[in-house]
Amino acid sequence: MPHTVRVWDLPTRLFHWGLALCVVGLVITGHVGGAQLDWHARIGYAVLTLLLFRLVWGVVGGHWSRFSSFVAGPARIAAYLRGELHPDSLLGHNPLGALSVLAMLALLLVQVGTGLVGDDESAFTGPLNKFVTSAQGLAATWYHKRVGQWVIVALVLLHVAAVLFYRWKKGEDLVRPMVHGDKAVAAAVAASRDDAASRFGALAVLLACGAAVAWLVQLGS
Repeated sequence: MPHTVRVWDLPTRLFHWGLALCVVGLVITGHVGGAQLDWHARIGYAVLTLLLFRLVWGVVGGHWSRFSSFVAGPARIAAYLRGELHPDSLLGHNPLGALSVLAMLALLLVQVGTGLVGDDESAFTGPLNKFVTSAQGLAATWYHKRVGQWVIVALVLLHVAAVLFYRWKKGEDLVRPMVHGDKAVAAAVAASRDDAASRFGALAVLLACGAAVAWLVQLGS
């Protein structure tokens, strides 16, 4: 008899969809430019808050949201590519999905970081630009505008393509569990904790991350 297991806790789901909306907002405001660059910066600060939250939640969050549950070594990745499925790969992130998650987190952190110290010499100067040299600020801006944004767009499109591939070719819906949190499995397995206490804990972590980002931005004032 199938078992219904809570895979993605509410904080992880809200992080996922909140980050997706923010990335869309960054692309739009970044290309519109002008007065929208102020909103581009605000959304960037929101992204940094979410990223810091995810790093913390990857240690203390629900079981399947923790890095320890899905970050795989080379041997496990190779086994997955050979079709040798680890039980955990059937519930949480599979090894390739884990690489995608880590790449997205790392690239977004670099993108936000280059925005914080960048200077396009016309419409926007990052709040932490004064802590780097002029050459470093210009280099950060070049990467931010010419390289970083397109790498992230490519990774997002690859992520969407992978979701569609799993849905149409393997018959596995990856979207529904990220909406309602649950997944049907053949045998009972560990579930992610997702009660009121953990959700309030996640809110406290998010607020602390937001305060840290606000403090960081104010350093440049």
